[in-house]
Amino acid sequence: MMRVLDVVDRVGNKLPHPFWLFVILSAVVVLASWLLAALGVSAISPVDGKEVGVKSLVSGAGVQMMLGDLIKHFVNFPPLGMIVVVMLGVAIADKTGLLAAMMRAALARVPAGLVTFSVALTSMFAHLASDAAFVVMIPLGMIVFRAVGRSPIIGAVVAYVAVGGASSISPVIEASDAVFAGLTTSAAHTIDPGYLVTPVSNYYFSAASSLLLAVSITVVTELVVARRVAAMNAVEPELTDVDELPDMSLSAAERTGVRRALIAAALFLAAVVLAVLPSGSPLRGEGGSIVDSPLMENVAVIMMLFFMVIGTVYGLTVKTISSAKDFPELMGQGLRELVPVLVLFFAVSQFLAYFKWTNIGQVIAISGAGVLDSIDAPPVVIFVSAVLLISALNLLLTSGSAMWALVAPVLVPMLMLLDIHPETTQALFRVADAPTNSLTPMSPYFVIALGFIRRYRPSAGIGTLMSLVLPLALVNLCVWVLMFLAWYALGIPLGPGVPVR
Repeated sequence: MMRVLDVVDRVGNKLPHPFWLFVILSAVVVLASWLLAALGVSAISPVDGKEVGVKSLVSGAGVQMMLGDLIKHFVNFPPLGMIVVVMLGVAIADKTGLLAAMMRAALARVPAGLVTFSVALTSMFAHLASDAAFVVMIPLGMIVFRAVGRSPIIGAVVAYVAVGGASSISPVIEASDAVFAGLTTSAAHTIDPGYLVTPVSNYYFSAASSLLLAVSITVVTELVVARRVAAMNAVEPELTDVDELPDMSLSAAERTGVRRALIAAALFLAAVVLAVLPSGSPLRGEGGSIVDSPLMENVAVIMMLFFMVIGTVYGLTVKTISSAKDFPELMGQGLRELVPVLVLFFAVSQFLAYFKWTNIGQVIAISGAGVLDSIDAPPVVIFVSAVLLISALNLLLTSGSAMWALVAPVLVPMLMLLDIHPETTQALFRVADAPTNSLTPMSPYFVIALGFIRRYRPSAGIGTLMSLVLPLALVNLCVWVLMFLAWYALGIPLGPGVPVR
């Protein structure tokens, strides 16, 4: 296993940055479109019976599209507007200190018997803070475990796996839901130009998955990881005279701020419910529908306003907001952290536009669906095969949004042709993508987690952390796949008004 992981490490380190990866893939699409168009490659669409042929980008029309529509490809990229809007609100809640304070409050007085489950579940909520969740939750997990007399190394592992190995889900709606929904919508347009996937399309499944994985992490930690750490300590005791970790207690002002923020959250949600209740509400859709309505279509705006309200209430209470000028400054700080994502989105948007214009994705999807239909492959085989493929690729490309941008243009339309909804394919991707995130040293947060562990075990290396994470990653993947298959078999909705099949 260690030799295999060493190979993954070496190969992964040779991969370019995701930005350049999509630039290279765009060049590959240009060359492939020229070759496939010259060979006359095509497929018959089962939707309307028309022939779909590959179009060459090495042509007058192709060059005009690549140059003339470059800005449009980026500006109209579905996830771009949603994540920017959501992050405007999340930035207020994050930069005022609310999110970190809520995490600390949740773990301040955890009983010893519930410490593992509490850290795991709280880490699921911490996904609201995006990548900052790693920096917040790993030291908090160490503090909590040490406070109840247990090894802080276990706390670091639990928090790291719960944040990184379950990064695509949360008990609450978060920014990644908007990104995934936008990418899935764009991919679905290959088959149905009017299809819309909303950020809440997988909410029921995500919330239930959070609880299940928190339980799974708890069981594996107590049965395997804790024993593994104890065996390591028997050979080489961990250090105890290290510097004190940051205090996790809340000041009186912070406690008041969190309490007022929770009251504001309750009032905001109550106001939304009251606004939707009247049958003639402008937030309802045709025929009074709530599922297919302006409310669901614009849930990103509701999320932005929600985080703005609770973040502002907390900031005014603890004085992190003292004047009106602080408000846009905090939003600007949040967007500055979003810049690397926007740069990646530029490359991804061009790649997806080329892929869609050339019809390569549609031809592959039609051909792939035809093969699966001809061998009469049951959904279980399709799902498990997709999970294994994505999980393996994820060891090298750890960005969830980048991976979905790469996979969705083929997987979503192909499974649509087999009568599998885009929302179901998106849920399947969540299952396949997250667990192995915490296993690969290609993740920058692997190094962060290892750095915290080395405070107590200076001899710890890549193999040390992998040996602790591996049982958690494998069990979480197996348990989560079984949950998805049971969810699909029972026909439970994935989200509000979203059937799984």
